[in-house]
Amino acid sequence: MGGHAFPFEFFVPLRGLLILAIALCLFLIQASARFGVSRIFTRYALATNSIEGANEAAQLTPSDPEAHRARATVLNRLQKPDEAAKSLETAAALRYRDDYLWIELGNTREELGDTEGSLAALDQAVRWAPHYAHTRWQRGNLLLRMGRANDAFTDLRTAAVANPRYAPNLIDLAWGISRNDLKTTESLLDIKNDNERLALIRYLARNGKGREVLDQARLLNTPLSTENKTELARLLFNAKAFMEAYALLHGAQQPSLVNAGFEDPLVLNESSFDWIISPQQKNRLAIDVSEKLSGAKSLQINLDGDWPPGTPLLSQTFVVDPNISYRLSFAVKTKDLVTGGPPLIVAYDATNNQLLGKSDNFPTATTPWTTLNFDFTTLPTSQAAVIRLQRNNCDSSPCPIFGTLWLDEFSIEQTKVASKR
Repeated sequence: MGGHAFPFEFFVPLRGLLILAIALCLFLIQASARFGVSRIFTRYALATNSIEGANEAAQLTPSDPEAHRARATVLNRLQKPDEAAKSLETAAALRYRDDYLWIELGNTREELGDTEGSLAALDQAVRWAPHYAHTRWQRGNLLLRMGRANDAFTDLRTAAVANPRYAPNLIDLAWGISRNDLKTTESLLDIKNDNERLALIRYLARNGKGREVLDQARLLNTPLSTENKTELARLLFNAKAFMEAYALLHGAQQPSLVNAGFEDPLVLNESSFDWIISPQQKNRLAIDVSEKLSGAKSLQINLDGDWPPGTPLLSQTFVVDPNISYRLSFAVKTKDLVTGGPPLIVAYDATNNQLLGKSDNFPTATTPWTTLNFDFTTLPTSQAAVIRLQRNNCDSSPCPIFGTLWLDEFSIEQTKVASKR
């Protein structure tokens, strides 16, 4: 009485299923354990360049592509690319859609001198990741090394479109392959729009190719914006292509000193055709509306003792013609100026920093507005000169300087063509 009895036949398949489930669990536990131990060997091999550890990982999990990839990495580090290529071939066969594996195999085959095999591997990388930049970039570079420039730049251009970060490298390659020939470079780049041309112009400006920058700027469908002009002029300025930098900013305007009477604000620590002061000195300089020789303002400089001789306090770069004599004039006023190393204005060549000329020492004590001037001659290679406010060296050290001075009404004029040197 009570419960119902289950027939014996019901327990037979149930028992079989239970045994099968237990066996499956044991298999999975064992497989997981092998996989876990294999990954430990993999990490150890990569950390210590242990080929024994890499071999053990590959033996424990022969169907794991990461184990074979790690073994290839260790073999490459040990300069055994032939064995590394075999491991990468196994890894790529196990995970054939992995474009990075194909790239690694391609690079290893190239190291072995098998460029055709390398190309076949990179073809697979592009096949499985056709819209990604890195696969096209890798294959393009290989084709370039194989001497197939046209095919190479088809891939390289595609990569740069997919990822604009490749654009500067693309231009650099085209410029190098063309041996700095602009027409060939344009052909290799196959420029189709203003953005692509602007990238080329930036590259040329960064490398100081001023004439080429101006020529390329004229080919733009839309004129350069003020922001782009400023950026390109700064790149040319930093590359010491001063004439073209000035022309880009000011066109055909006759070069001259900027803000010569200090009527406009000063510029802090920038590359420009303007007065420049370093951030460390900015608290000493101020535009003064009460003291001036002419106009509405002058520059006031307060000196509290600390100004190392030879250190520029104020400077301006301006375009000059080569092998020409110039006269620089300016006005100075002092109040309670005391020092053993008086200030002066010095002119240098902007390209090689060669001294061109210098003014007399500024008057000390308290003096009214005084006009000083000096002549200097540019070098046969000069494009620009720099004038700097600095101090003479002292006979003793330390050499403090105290007091106040004002500057106003700078001007520059040609005096005569220098004799040939």
